Amino acid sequence: MPTLVMKFGGTSVATLDRIRRAAKRVGREVANGYDVIVIVSAMSGKTNELVGWVEETSPLFDAREYDAVVSSGEQVTAGLMALTLQEMDVPARSWAGWQVPLKTNSAHASARIEEIPTDNINTKFAQGMKVAVVAGFQGISPEGRITTLGRGGSDTTAVAFAAAFGAERCDIYTDVDGIYTTDPRITSKARKLDKIAFEEMLELASLGAKVLQTRSVELAMRYKVRLRVLSSFEDNDENAGTLVCSEEDIMESNVVAGVAFSRDEAKMTLLSVADRPGIAAAIFGPLAEASVNVDMIVQNISEDGRTDMTFSLPVNQIGRAEKAMAEAKASGEVKFSELVIDSDVAKVSVVGIGMRSHAGVASQMFKALRDEGINIKVITTSEIKISVLIDRKYMELAVQALHDTFGLDKAA
Repeated sequence: MPTLVMKFGGTSVATLDRIRRAAKRVGREVANGYDVIVIVSAMSGKTNELVGWVEETSPLFDAREYDAVVSSGEQVTAGLMALTLQEMDVPARSWAGWQVPLKTNSAHASARIEEIPTDNINTKFAQGMKVAVVAGFQGISPEGRITTLGRGGSDTTAVAFAAAFGAERCDIYTDVDGIYTTDPRITSKARKLDKIAFEEMLELASLGAKVLQTRSVELAMRYKVRLRVLSSFEDNDENAGTLVCSEEDIMESNVVAGVAFSRDEAKMTLLSVADRPGIAAAIFGPLAEASVNVDMIVQNISEDGRTDMTFSLPVNQIGRAEKAMAEAKASGEVKFSELVIDSDVAKVSVVGIGMRSHAGVASQMFKALRDEGINIKVITTSEIKISVLIDRKYMELAVQALHDTFGLDKAA
């Protein structure tokens, strides 16, 4: 029998009625001849509630016990989904991560998947089970403790199972009907994409698009797992949603696939830093040790042997970054005259595999922003993306202008 993986997010299983609706979708795929592996998240809001209980109980909590508590939400959903399928006369069984077993490393609260043996579930399929309902987001460490994969980890679980079992496809059911050229709440002209390449989706996910977790897209690209993102609240045919696939599977696409944005950014500049070998390591080493996620980096070198070093970071990590830089300065590792912080910026990016073979994308982007009177503070580029840092108050205007400039409301 061919295998299909179906993942249901928290909003898709938020109530018993929604679990029944999801179960009917699973039942239809069983009727179509598939053995189905269903990956479920916790019911909407449940993980936040469990995290809150942990933090209230123990502010400096033991990560192993944190995992034991927060993983329970998915187990509840898995059991309820299996019971619902059984009531529909669909042979189903729930599986906690440790029962599969989904083997991870020992990094509690942010574990990485190491192996998913297929024997246990395949044996049950051979014995007549048609649906394995697996609790997402969790696994088991080499020490035999429950681990969790980090927020959004159920997407990663689903893709990993699709890869391990050679599934025909991995369907991600969520509260949106696919992947759009940008957030429809920013511009009504946003268009749902029929297909998008892995690389484009990975860039969009890392730049702020929240439909898929970044790690899940990385995994799908590595193992060529065809992903389909679709709504659990609409009736879907076989062409519904958005297919995330290899570039070779897309006949023709726009030069730019989408516009992504990240609202909560900050810009930090170290003024008058000595321009010497190793200075970048002296700055960014302490930031990494402080778990500061540095993104865009610009270095301006002057004639007197001094340099200004500018970088962007999430606005909620400013305190950690300030502390790390103050300690580095006190130790003598880094000398600078002033630390300047701008906590009111946003990052806007255009992404598209067509940029590899089309010149002038940067020129179009910068002209569109100029015409709207938007000043660019920092620019970074890669093979298939261009990102700029701008004043936050202009973010929505920039997204709308770029969406219009590249004609993203029209298919290629």
